[in-house]
Amino acid sequence: MDKNKQILLAKRPKGTPDKDTFKFAVKDIIKPRSGEVLIRTLYVSVDPYMRGRMIDAPSYVAPFELNKVIDGGAIGEVVTSESSHFSEGDIVIGGFGWQTYYTAKEDEVRKIDKDIAPISTHLGILGMTGLTAYFGLLEIGKPKEGETVVVSGAAGAVGSVVGQIAKIKGAKVVGIAGTDEKIKYLKEELHFDEAINYKKTEDIKHDLAKACPDGVDVYFDNVGGDISDAVFTLLNKFARVSVCGAISSYNLEKQDVGPRVQTVLIKKSALMQGFTVGDYSERFNEGATKLAQWLNEGKLSYEETMKEGFENIPDAFLDLFRGNNIGKLLVKVAEPSNE
Repeated sequence: MDKNKQILLAKRPKGTPDKDTFKFAVKDIIKPRSGEVLIRTLYVSVDPYMRGRMIDAPSYVAPFELNKVIDGGAIGEVVTSESSHFSEGDIVIGGFGWQTYYTAKEDEVRKIDKDIAPISTHLGILGMTGLTAYFGLLEIGKPKEGETVVVSGAAGAVGSVVGQIAKIKGAKVVGIAGTDEKIKYLKEELHFDEAINYKKTEDIKHDLAKACPDGVDVYFDNVGGDISDAVFTLLNKFARVSVCGAISSYNLEKQDVGPRVQTVLIKKSALMQGFTVGDYSERFNEGATKLAQWLNEGKLSYEETMKEGFENIPDAFLDLFRGNNIGKLLVKVAEPSNE
């Protein structure tokens, strides 16, 4: 009989995680009881926020426990059902994370529609990353037609959707990314107006000013650090800054230090607001419906960087900090049984 392969948090990393941060384990599969389903994992999501959960510190979500499975977004197939809500072969999504099988209570997972888009999109553009882009931009950034929107981490799972929604709203969009391949993707595939390779520029402030001659009205911040310091110098009166992530500082061993933003915010009467997608959980259906509509209308496109093999999940996670992904980074663990 199959066993359940798991990936556990072996130790709390200092600085950048490495392969010693993780530990593989093999456990027996737990037979479902009444009101439960046994799920075989098909796709696993790796996300930057997981780095924060490896630290034992208070945050908006509890830290991972040592020697326990690293949980996170995953899609699987029901192989045994003891629930009236699910049948064998149903495709479900939940937070069961880095393991090949999971026995879930019926309220821990939800069924997804296999027909509206490839099932992996429910971990990306139709899932948490798409919803993060949707609410973070539209509720905080509130872009208006003709305004200039700057997106850092623009070729990632969230940033790539942010830029496209901003274009739908009639804004000029400037993306910041770290490879020529990503710059080409932003301009040719996603139709960003301008894109800057921050690893090649000799003067990020100069290049941003050139790309944003009318200043910056909305900044969607995925990275923090020196890039954000440069964007702040170009904020217009009543600009809005949506703070989604700060990946530039996630692996720092010392406190991140930079220019203070208060003076800029006061002089520009600007709004700067941090958020997590969970702030909008009561409106997820609204966001998902709109994203699916735009996707089906051809107004949104998406890219996935797909690694294959359960054993490659830790390396895929580390790729987030190497900048090796375009769009959503996923690991394919298994094929659905009907394909």
